[in-house]
Amino acid sequence: MAQAQTHLARKTQILLVVDDRPENLEAMQALFEDGDWQLRCVSSGEAALRCLLEDEVGLVLLDVQMPHMDGFEVARLMRGNPRTRFVPIIFVSAIAQTQDAVLKGYSSGAVDFVLKPFDPSVLRHKINSLLEFERNRSELLQLTQQLDKARAFNASVLENAAEGIMVVGEDGHIQFANPAMAQMLGCAVAELQGRELLGLLHSPKIDCDWRLSEFYRHWRRSETYRLHDASLHIEGGGSVPVALSCSPLPSLQHAMVVIALDLSAERHLRAQLQSQAVTDALTGLLNRHGFQQALGRALARIERSGERLAVLYLDLDGFKRINDSIGHDAGDLLLQHVGEQLKGCLRPYDSLARIGGDEFAALLENLEHPEDAAKVAEKLIEQVSVRHRLDGVDFTLGASVGIASFPECGQTVEGLLRAADMAMYEAKSAGRQQYRFFSPEMNGRARSRLMLEESLRSAIEQDDFRLVYQPQVYLDSGRLRGVEALLRWQHRVAGTVAPGVFIPLLEETRLINHLGEWIFRAGISQARRLADLHGQQLVLSLNVSPVQFGMPQLVEDLRRLLDAHGLNPAQLEVEVTESALMQDLQTTQEQLRQLRALGVKIAIDDFGTGYSSLAYLRHFELDTLKIDRLFIANMLESPRDAAVVTTILDLGRNLGLEVIAEGVETEAQRQWLVEHGCAIMQGFLVAPGLSAEQLEQFPLSLDWNHLPRLDSPAGEG
Repeated sequence: MAQAQTHLARKTQILLVVDDRPENLEAMQALFEDGDWQLRCVSSGEAALRCLLEDEVGLVLLDVQMPHMDGFEVARLMRGNPRTRFVPIIFVSAIAQTQDAVLKGYSSGAVDFVLKPFDPSVLRHKINSLLEFERNRSELLQLTQQLDKARAFNASVLENAAEGIMVVGEDGHIQFANPAMAQMLGCAVAELQGRELLGLLHSPKIDCDWRLSEFYRHWRRSETYRLHDASLHIEGGGSVPVALSCSPLPSLQHAMVVIALDLSAERHLRAQLQSQAVTDALTGLLNRHGFQQALGRALARIERSGERLAVLYLDLDGFKRINDSIGHDAGDLLLQHVGEQLKGCLRPYDSLARIGGDEFAALLENLEHPEDAAKVAEKLIEQVSVRHRLDGVDFTLGASVGIASFPECGQTVEGLLRAADMAMYEAKSAGRQQYRFFSPEMNGRARSRLMLEESLRSAIEQDDFRLVYQPQVYLDSGRLRGVEALLRWQHRVAGTVAPGVFIPLLEETRLINHLGEWIFRAGISQARRLADLHGQQLVLSLNVSPVQFGMPQLVEDLRRLLDAHGLNPAQLEVEVTESALMQDLQTTQEQLRQLRALGVKIAIDDFGTGYSSLAYLRHFELDTLKIDRLFIANMLESPRDAAVVTTILDLGRNLGLEVIAEGVETEAQRQWLVEHGCAIMQGFLVAPGLSAEQLEQFPLSLDWNHLPRLDSPAGEG
């Protein structure tokens, strides 16, 4: 295979014969056609020059005397062209046999001058030798060019490499450094040459002799030595963090190459990432993780010093409502402003964090008494509970704070945070804008709440909930207006659970969404059975929680169920609390408009206990006001409660709304309501919550002198 390749390489060389006489060309072709070359014959100097410029010619056999351009002129032109300067020339002549002609041939660049007649075998030997020489010269030229390119490439790589590169001799002195190395150390390349490598090291400190260093030891073993956490001195002071890699060069060079990777950007990025890991991006305060670290360090210090500390957990009251009203961008600005306010209330060495959402936490160290934390909590609440202004809107925030002190409330990071969080929820439950210290009772309540939540989830999965129905009747005639569907839970172990216990938890955990459709479907189905049974348009009142009322698909769900059961929409009344209506006024108005368009009635439940404004009330599309049972229970003894009931009755008449009194339990209460113009009532005086079977037996009209006595464990809603 190698011989074939060599033969092929030789055949590619061209032997050019130049003679103006055709018979001479034929003779030369006959003599040299079978050689290890490609024979090319031309009859003039001009043709020879064209061939030389077009092809890679290895040797020229050139006649001396030719018309127009003799052989000497062709040789002169060949030697003047870089492409043909080194192509060997043998003059072949039968006429120019004078010594001057031969000398002129040599001076024009010929390597030989052959006179005719000649010995073909001798000339063939000369041709082979000269072609071999030309082939070697050409290969040497190519190798030289490749070497020059490699040198230029390597020099370019070294000049433009981003890493610092040095060549260090076996004596530990720098023989070469690239520009990146010099730039990294703030000096010139020339200033590095000849310096000791160990003298550049800032860390680790190496005080031993060069030949005892790990650099030299690894080089002697022909091994690569790496330092991942080193630093080098910078000219003029300071240091730069680097990773060093030292590898031996070929043994004849007696040197090693040292590559230095600048880690400054990596260290800066690592510091940024570490900062981001413990910093809240919005406020610049600590985040939950950062606060936990700060608290952990504080606890470690306290174990040695015996000092006291406290954790304050703060939640903004009303932030969600404000955030939804002014937009999230403005809400973010508000959180940043609150963060600055809180920071201004603390000492420089106290820690403040945004735990998440609208919740903040503060770590107070070096406290003499737990009561000192209460003073800070009061200050935080006072600072936050001021009038704020954003986007031209004035509003007031509030804050609820829970306090957990060490060691009374916990001795660990998790324990203190959990205790402060529980205390904060106690403060919210107590009426907001307050602070509470953690107590063991809170932990018990929290555990009970958790168990109750799990029981709720199980009850939903096991269908333990049921609906009962409390009649609503007209006070004047005793005629049945309709019923209110009430949700009841019969716990499999604990028995009946009061609605006031589980319904708020259903709403808070949003588990009410899992029950919502079932409540609607069961209630509407029962209303359909009543319509079929009595043939009258009795009204079914269904309570809708704030969570459900905010759902955009509420109207579509009701429409689908009404259509599926064939119930007249006018027979359905949706009861909503004041707080649900006031969460988002724009959404409320649109939801009420769609409900009215569907044809269902709308009632405000527990009217008078919320915080709705009469100015807004006149814009709501309503049908019914329901007076809360607390007012009814006390109106005979309390002039204030009686005044509230009277005002609501007058308001209903003036706005053209039905008014229903809830929780009527005595005949005296009924008589008072009749005298003051109340039209409708519900309560134990008529009936408690009835099962579906009991409801179907309930009369359509009551005789006030002979009321039915129906006992039910369901209780009143």
